[in-house]
Amino acid sequence: MKIIALNGSPRPIGNTSNILNDVQDMFEREGVEMEIIHLYEYSFVNCNVCMTCEIRGDGRCIDEDDGLNDILDRLRLADGVLMAAPTYMNACPSVMQTFMERAALVFGKGDHGLAGKVGGAIAVCGHDGASLVYNQMVDFMLANRMLVSGSYPMPIIRALNSPAYEDDVQGMKGVRSLVEGMVSALMRLNGYA
Repeated sequence: MKIIALNGSPRPIGNTSNILNDVQDMFEREGVEMEIIHLYEYSFVNCNVCMTCEIRGDGRCIDEDDGLNDILDRLRLADGVLMAAPTYMNACPSVMQTFMERAALVFGKGDHGLAGKVGGAIAVCGHDGASLVYNQMVDFMLANRMLVSGSYPMPIIRALNSPAYEDDVQGMKGVRSLVEGMVSALMRLNGYA
């Protein structure tokens, strides 16, 4: 079983990246492989709703040079998707927003390649806006017909500078709850429970 984690932070080293490293350890202790894709490594072209993805019908975006199609192919092969992002101006950072806009259109007009996969979201904020970021990612997954795992408490971490995330005991408890829920769903879907 494999999870693809999308790091929506534009910072190479920060709370979001460090949390995903901890989450990778949590999944691997449960026997689930996790690969992290750092979206900051890509320069995505903005979606202009050209609808070529619908005309082609092959599950690919016409912009072949920015790496988006490669990521979509990797997501299609995964059993689950974990999305994590910090809060920038009370919303997802632009790299995550651009990814979601293009991916949602390609999947929605194409092969619905995420349908039935297990999903989860983690949001990080210094002060405000994490609920909106969390909801943006969950809405993306629901629109793509994914099975979104909940958690209690919510996997929302309040931390400004890394490694301050470690100080948010409730937020990290929510992250552990999310991992447990995703592992449980993966086990059931794959006939292990």
